[in-house]
Parts: sequence; C-alpha cells; structure tokens
Amino acid sequence: MRNLPDAEPGRPDDRSAIAYLRWLVRRAWRPVYAAITLAVLWMLCQAFVPAIVGKAIDAATGRDHRALLVWSLVLLAVGIGQAVFGIARHRFAVVNFLGAMFTTVQVTVRQAGRLGSALPRRLDTGEVVAIGTSDIRQIGSAIDITARGTGSLIAVLAVSIILLTTSVPLGLVVVLGVPLLMAVVGLLIRPLHRRQQASREQQGLLTGRAADLVGGLRVLRGVGGEAVMGERYREESQRLRGAGVRTARVESLLEAAQVLLPGIFLVLVTWLGARFALSGHITLGQLVSFYAYAAFLVTPLRQLTEAIDKLTRGHVSARRVVGMLRSTTDLPDPAEPVPAERFRGELSDPASGVTIRPDEITAIVASVPAEAATIADRLGRYAEGALIDGVPLGSFELATVRERVLVADNDARLFTGPMRADLDPSGSGRLPGALHTAAATDILEALPDGLNSEVAERGRTFSGGQQQRLRLVRALVADPDVLILVEPTSAVDAHTEARIADRLITARAGRTTVLCTSSPLVLDRVDRVLFVEQGRVTADGTHHGLLASEPSYARTVLREEEQ
Repeated sequence: MRNLPDAEPGRPDDRSAIAYLRWLVRRAWRPVYAAITLAVLWMLCQAFVPAIVGKAIDAATGRDHRALLVWSLVLLAVGIGQAVFGIARHRFAVVNFLGAMFTTVQVTVRQAGRLGSALPRRLDTGEVVAIGTSDIRQIGSAIDITARGTGSLIAVLAVSIILLTTSVPLGLVVVLGVPLLMAVVGLLIRPLHRRQQASREQQGLLTGRAADLVGGLRVLRGVGGEAVMGERYREESQRLRGAGVRTARVESLLEAAQVLLPGIFLVLVTWLGARFALSGHITLGQLVSFYAYAAFLVTPLRQLTEAIDKLTRGHVSARRVVGMLRSTTDLPDPAEPVPAERFRGELSDPASGVTIRPDEITAIVASVPAEAATIADRLGRYAEGALIDGVPLGSFELATVRERVLVADNDARLFTGPMRADLDPSGSGRLPGALHTAAATDILEALPDGLNSEVAERGRTFSGGQQQRLRLVRALVADPDVLILVEPTSAVDAHTEARIADRLITARAGRTTVLCTSSPLVLDRVDRVLFVEQGRVTADGTHHGLLASEPSYARTVLREEEQ
C-alpha cells in the first residue's frame, strides 16, 4: 500500500490550471496510467458481455451444445476479469484521488507559509478556506475521473464497432445518437459551472465576513456596530442562498437529462431492434444483444457526462489554486540565489549597527522595546536590510534563511492537536531537553495525558506564562543555527525566569543566540549586550560594564527590574 502524502511533492507547475492538473498526473503517472488501463479493461469486459450472451442464445436456439459451452465459459472468464479489473481499478482510483488532494494541500500550505504575513493581503480568508475544504476535493475528483472517463469512451467506441458490424442501421443510431446526447448534456454543463462559480465566490466572501465578525466581535459590541454587521451578514447570506437555488435548478435539469435522454435512446434502439428481428435482418440473440447494449450504454454515457462535469469543476478549482501559488510574497526569492554553503559568518543589521558574532549569546536592549523587535525582524529576514558575512540575506533563498535563522516572538501561536505534535512535529528527540530548559515540565505534569493531551485552539487553556514557555520549548526543539528570541521571559515570574535564564545559557552555549530583552536576570548571564537608542547601537559591552558606564542603559534596565 502506498503511503500518502509523499514526503516531497516537488515544485508545482503554476503556469495555468491545465498545466497544474498535468503536473499532478505526471508526478503520479504510474497509478494514474494503471487506473486508466484497468478502467479500460473493466469497461471492455462489460461491453463484451451482451455480445457473448447473444452468441450463447443463438447457439442454444440452434441446438449447438459445443458452442453454447464455449460461450458460457467465455462469459465466465469475462465476468471474472470484470470483477478483478474493477476491484484493482477502484484501488488505484482511491490512491489517485487522495494523492491529488494531499499534494494540493501540501503545495498550498507551503505557499501559505512562504507568503507569511502577505497572505491576508493576497487572498481573502474565505478564499483560503474554500481552497482547503472544497477545491482540493474537486481536483482529486478530476484526477480520479480520468480513468473511468477514458474507459467509458473506449467502451462506447467498442460497442459502436460491434453494432456496426452486426447491423449498420442500428449501429448508426448508436454512433450518431451518443454524440447528440453528449451535446445536449454539454449545453447544460456550461451554465451550471457559471452558476457554481458565482455561488462559490459568494460563499468565499461570506466565510471571510464571518471570520471578520468573529475576530472583531468585541470591538463591534463596543462601538454598537454588532447589529449593523449582523444585518449585512444576513443580506449576504440570502444572496448566497439565492445563488445556491439557481445552481440547484440547473443541476436538477442535468440530472433529469442524464436519466431521460439515455432512456429515450434505450426505447428507440429496442424498438428498431425488434422490427429488424421480426423482418429477419438480425437473429434473436442479436436482438437481445442490442437491447442489452442500449441498456449498458446508459452507464458509460453517464460516466462521460460525469467526467465532463468533474473535469470542468477540477479546472475551475485548479485555477484558484494556481492563483494562490502565483501570489507573490513581500520577500521574494532572488532570480539567482547565493548557495546555502555561504550562509555563515557575522549576522549584521547596518541600519541599526547591530552585529551578531557567531557562537556567542548576544542580548539586544532597546530603550523602546519595539525597536529591538524591528531589528529582530530584519535579522530573521521578515524585513529587508540584514547581512550575513557582508552578503544580503535577500540574496539567499527564503527557505535557506528560515532553515538557518529562527525568530521566536510572543505573536506565535500554539496549534490545535496533540501536545507532542505541536512542540516536536518532526520527532527530533530534543523535546525532553527543551522542556527542562524552558522550565515547562510542570505544565505537562498537570495535563491528564501529558504529551498526548489535546491543545485547545490557540492554546487558550494555558496562561500567558505557560504559553510563553511552550513557545520557547518549540523554538529550542527546532535547534536552528541562529536563534533569535524576542522577550522570551516577559510573562513568567522572577523565580522561573532565573531558572530559564540559567538553563538557556547552558543549552545554547557555543551557539549563535540573540535575546531581545531588558530583563536583568537574563542580561547578567549573556556573553555580550548591545544597547539601542533611537534605532542605533550606542553601547556594546557586558551587563555590569554598561550599568556602570551608560546611564540610559541603567535607566532602561532598572525600570524593567522595578516593573
């Protein structure tokens, strides 16, 4: 059994929706082509059954016992083949469906990570939700239906050839009737998808509106705007309901046409076949075959219309996925990135004069704490301007910077799910040491299931200090080359802060670490302190040395101590 999802999906082809769907097929061509081959054999087995039954009936009416036995054995073999091919086709179909879904989830989630803070400006919340809940299924269905659609097409061609060789007039009825039925259904599919797209866009807008309402409910209540926004949501909800009803009308017509038109076709073929049998143009067995073929063709015809429907939906969904994949981040990768091997040396921020020497634990103290956070953003390339050994960070691929430099601040969130997966998603084995360093073992001891306990949304069941220690655990587990911590102990008590400071210095000894803090308990233990005023480094030294020589530094640190 194939394990899904694949560890590395690769780089998607985002030139167009069709290019993206082709890329999904290319990267999983073995199961896709296997499903197509099995579907063709499965449908051909079904297509040959009426002809074989007709031959057996003719042998029975002619009292040819040998021929009857042969055709009965052939029918048995075809039936067994149909069962085997059908089961195998379904297995590969499920793999293709899930594979396309999981791959789309992977590439869109990675793109969301690359976009970072630019994601809300590039895509509405509802659009992102719709891609993750609806579009991935449509794309999976589009890849899945290629097998049954191809098999149905081959089956229709095979039946047409069989009928033409048996009776040209009846064969022509089938050959001409099938495209006519497909054309009528096609007339309904185009308006259906226009209405589906309008309904889906309205649903995305409404989802975004709901997210905004929930996020800003307190503010709305405070200014008395809750009723106004609620009424606006109600109006948009009614528009979505109307769009859904209009879509359902066309869907009902399509479903009715898929049943009615093949039924009329079945009646026509049966009537003509009966007349030909009475006139002696075809045998009794051939009449049974024609009737069976008329009934059988309902299935491949419906599967062909289903294929057109799902491929069209998949194309629409792939277009939205491609739109997300082509969205640009605020920090794009360079056209010719510098090799990752050159990512070493001093990390510096020319705008502020901050220089971080390798293998040292450096603290940045700012008279205005926001200035230290701004410097941390540049050092981690969340804003442009920092250098590594004189080379701009923007010259490297963003993935390289993210792999080597980790900025952990208090805006990070805990995720819903098992605690173990939240803190150590890769299973690195560094979790016990990180829990000890962050003085967070008591948090786990208080949980009923320890690391297997479920984390509530955004970790709301934990206090501010507990969340801060758990975020520190996650940063330590990542074990980056350069770790930048912004106010890592601001929400814990002095006793816990002292323990964290001692353990953190020991755990990161000889590793490049930056602490943006003004806590004396932490500053007293670091290798070097940089003091920033008005966005520039004005002093560089040890904590005690700066206390004695820099009055501004002393005021900043002592103010923190008093607080």
